[in-house]
Amino acid sequence: MSRWVPKEKRGFAQGITHAFARLGNALAPAAMIAVMATYGWRESFYVCAGISFVWVAVWALVFTELPKDHPRISQQELDVLPAPKVKSKEPLAWGRLFKRMAPVTIVYFCYGWTLWLLLSWVPMYFMNMGLDLKGTAIFASTVFFGGVVGDTLGGIVSDRIYARTQDLHKARSLMVAVCLGLTLLSLVPLMFTKDMHISLACLAIGFFFSEMTIGPMWAIPMDIAPDHCGTASGMMNTGSAMAAIVSPVAAGLLIDKFGNWQLPFLVSIILLAIGVILSFRMKPQNRFEYVQAPRAPTTEGQAAPVISK
Repeated sequence: MSRWVPKEKRGFAQGITHAFARLGNALAPAAMIAVMATYGWRESFYVCAGISFVWVAVWALVFTELPKDHPRISQQELDVLPAPKVKSKEPLAWGRLFKRMAPVTIVYFCYGWTLWLLLSWVPMYFMNMGLDLKGTAIFASTVFFGGVVGDTLGGIVSDRIYARTQDLHKARSLMVAVCLGLTLLSLVPLMFTKDMHISLACLAIGFFFSEMTIGPMWAIPMDIAPDHCGTASGMMNTGSAMAAIVSPVAAGLLIDKFGNWQLPFLVSIILLAIGVILSFRMKPQNRFEYVQAPRAPTTEGQAAPVISK
C-alpha cells in the first residue's frame, strides 16, 4: 500500500480492501449453508479450499512488489506515487516503535473485540432468538453487509477530510474516535430489547460505524512509520489478533455462566469507550523517524554513528 497508493488515497485503498473481506463475511454464511444443505458439511470446506487455491494462482501471476515492475503501469501513474525509498541499513529501534504504536494497538484491540464478537456470535445470537438456519443466515448476512458499506465509506471520508484540511489528526484520530463512539451508541439499545428486528438494526448500524474506522486505522501505520509500515501494521494488527483469541471465548463464558446474551455487548461498550479516549493518543501527525546525529569518536579515534529519535 505504501508503494502503490498516494498518501491522500490510502484511506480509500485500505477501506475498499477490507470492504471485500466483509463482503466475504456477508456472503459466506448463506453460500456455505447452501453447500452444506445440498452436499454436506465437509464439502463446504472443499469449496473454500478451491477458492483459496484459485486466489493463490491469480496472486502469483499478477502481483509485483514494486510499481515500476508492473508491465502495464504508465509513467503518469508512477509520477503520482511515493518515490522509492532506499532501505536503511540502520537497525530498527523495536522498543521505540512498539511504544509509539502502543496506543494504536490498544485502540485496534478495542475495535477488534467487537468485530470478533460479531463475526463469532451473531449467528448464534439470532438462533437464540428463535430463527431457523435460513433466517439466521439472512440476518447475519444483513449485519455484515453493513460492514461492507462502512469500510468503503470510511476510507472515502477519511481521505476527503485529509484532502480538505491536510490534518492527519482530524482525518484519522478524530474520525476513529467519532466512529467508535457511534458504534457504542448503536449497541446500547441491545441492553434493553429482545426484539430481533431492533437487534438486527442495532447490530447492522453498529457494524457499519465500527468498520468505518478501518480505512483511517490501517492508514495510520503508514503515516507514523512509512519506512517500517509493515512492522508497524503488524504491531497494530496484534491488537485485533489478541481480541480474536479472547473475545469469542470470553463471550461464550459469560453466556454460559449468566445465561445473558447482553453481557458480551456490555463489555464491547466499555472497551469502545476506552478506544474513543485512546484514539486521541495515536497522533498519526507525529511521524516516527530517526535523525542522524553527529558521529561520536570511538576509542580508536574512528567515528561511530549515533542514532536518535
